[in-house]
Amino acid sequence: MDANTVVDLCRYALMSAVVMAAPMLVAGLIVGLIVGLLQALTQIQDQTVAFVPKLVVMALVLVLSFPWLVNRIVEFTRGVFLSAGAM
Repeated sequence: MDANTVVDLCRYALMSAVVMAAPMLVAGLIVGLIVGLLQALTQIQDQTVAFVPKLVVMALVLVLSFPWLVNRIVEFTRGVFLSAGAM
């Protein structure tokens, strides 16, 4: 295993992690912006008002995207084993 293979494998792992985390993070960001705007308009500054909706939406996105996430993890693992077998 040479250095280029290790770098490519690490790059592939990091990009896979970013792509798999993106739906939940984007959903949390959008809900956080909306809740922050509503808090600024109504002057309610309770921490749980910002935390609970983000938690619920991110959990819902995780449940809805779980089959896709499992598929991505299986593809990544298959690719790692195939590249390890080719060496």
